[in-house]
Amino acid sequence: MKITVLGGGLSPERDVSLKSASLIANALLSKGHEVALVDLYDGIENNDPCETFFRRGTVNPFSYNIPETEPDLEEIIRQHGGRKSWVGPRVIEMCQFADRVFLGLHGSHGENGQVQALLDAFDIQYTGCDYLGCAIAMDKDLSKSLARAAGYLTADWIVDVPEKLTFERVSAEIGIPCVVKPIGNGSSCGVSIVKSQDEFEAAIDYAASYHQRILIEKYIKAREITISIVNDKALPVTEIIPHEGFYDYKNKYQDGLTTHVCPAQIEEEDYKKCQKMALKIFKLLRMTQYGRVDMMYDDAKHEFWFIEANNLPGMTNASLLPEAAKAAGVSYEDLVESLVMETRKEQVY
Repeated sequence: MKITVLGGGLSPERDVSLKSASLIANALLSKGHEVALVDLYDGIENNDPCETFFRRGTVNPFSYNIPETEPDLEEIIRQHGGRKSWVGPRVIEMCQFADRVFLGLHGSHGENGQVQALLDAFDIQYTGCDYLGCAIAMDKDLSKSLARAAGYLTADWIVDVPEKLTFERVSAEIGIPCVVKPIGNGSSCGVSIVKSQDEFEAAIDYAASYHQRILIEKYIKAREITISIVNDKALPVTEIIPHEGFYDYKNKYQDGLTTHVCPAQIEEEDYKKCQKMALKIFKLLRMTQYGRVDMMYDDAKHEFWFIEANNLPGMTNASLLPEAAKAAGVSYEDLVESLVMETRKEQVY
């Protein structure tokens, strides 16, 4: 099978995506497929799409290391002559030429449904959620509203533009400490935990740099867990324990800074409860095929708090979904191939 892996793009998670896409492409090659790795933003320059595909049996031609800090997207745009169009030259042609597209994208266009809608317009088969599931899950305000309406616990929150979010207002409505984040990012890009007024001002500036509305939610002191879901099955639960601070961009992608415990050490009844809750939220948000649901776990009260859902979770060597699959007895290569081989069913609304 000819498979185009899409990665990169104009996203704060560009580097994470390029790492995921490289590992995905290598895994598919090891399974005997012909693979092209295409940067959504860069596109390709080759005249013949055939020249872009690596042949089956090629061993690990792709590699990428994630820097400690997020990419400078304005500098990347400058290097491309100021081009702000987020779909590069011949990307659609490369997707049409393949039998299937594996979406190794993370953040913005890759997870908010825009890429999925574009591929739908050209009748191109791709992995993961369709555009609606992506749009719902990526909007943290909407996904929290749906979860709360369905009866699930989620921290109190407010959403507004930066200039309307003052320390006095947040202290009165949410309380301190709180969590400040852009409404539509992943990989903890733009996220801060605020414990003082000085930290608040810096957190608003940081979140505002992503040019989105800002969501501020009450800080829940509890254990952080995540439940990966593949084909309507909840995989083993993972607990996330950063060695310092919280699970921010650096702690997520630099080796040795965070411990993942999978399966998590949780009482059996609670373990099953959070898997069931994750699967229901996954379906509530119209997500399909695979994804992740993040929660906080108060083990003293046996309560689970919904944080957010990830419709294109990381596929790096430090990522949570591949670790959960491994704990369930599924290798990285088998996981990747199973996702690309399954034909995505038409969503019925």
